[in-house]
Amino acid sequence: MNAFVTRCHWYVKLVRLDKPIGILLLLWPTLVALWFASAGKPDWKLVFIFSVGTVLMRSAGCAVNDFADRDFDKHVKRTAERPLTSGKISGKEALAVAGILALISFALILPLNTLTKQLSVFAVLIAVSYPYFKRFFALPQAYLGIAFGFGIPMAYAAVQNAVPMSAWILLLANVFWSLAYDTEYAMVDRDDDLKIGIRTSAITFGRYDVLAVMLCYGASFSLISVIAHQYGLSSWFYMGMGVAVVFALYHYTLIRERDRMRCFAAFRHNNWLGAAIFAGVALDYALK
Repeated sequence: MNAFVTRCHWYVKLVRLDKPIGILLLLWPTLVALWFASAGKPDWKLVFIFSVGTVLMRSAGCAVNDFADRDFDKHVKRTAERPLTSGKISGKEALAVAGILALISFALILPLNTLTKQLSVFAVLIAVSYPYFKRFFALPQAYLGIAFGFGIPMAYAAVQNAVPMSAWILLLANVFWSLAYDTEYAMVDRDDDLKIGIRTSAITFGRYDVLAVMLCYGASFSLISVIAHQYGLSSWFYMGMGVAVVFALYHYTLIRERDRMRCFAAFRHNNWLGAAIFAGVALDYALK
């Protein structure tokens, strides 16, 4: 029994259920898309399916990421003790966990339309290929933004059985947001990543990293606001967006000196930024 509990403990660590920030960074854009696509009246079964699916797919992605990075993580201070890297879990176990979680996630969307299922295949391919982009792509965080935001076109597909241009603009907004917060994250590991040859946006942007983060926030906020205006949202949305802008400015105060722990704090605080934008969207629809 103790051995089983210990194993479960390491599986939880593998899929980062003890660190839900990643789940929330996927969830907020997906919920925003559901609210936009349904004019503020989403089917609650869809909200459940996409919320649980977000947890499952993010967890599967973590397992795949750790498998792909198992030889790199041992050289990075923050990741050296992860279950797979430290030998607590084998590579085959990590892939098995990822496969099981992906299958459960696919089972969740079986009642949905064909377009949503087709898009889910692309979502899985993007999520699985992301860890390998760090080997050669100068801005892997942009690719992460696509992986983290693919719930957006899927949400539209589930509601409208179509993916309009507004969905792709929201996905682009998510790419910029991901570039912002994951550059903050990459700033924590920059010294280690330079030693082992991993590509990150923090390295690519170099001394312009802080400026790039703030410009990416600005681009993301602008694109979301364009869609909100298109859908007729007004005061409550802009109040939520105003809070998000204040949070982004707070992040600037954290990252401008490039202190590792303060950069990590800025990354984690993006949960509240995403929540503020979603709250603005949800309240605007609810109080019309």
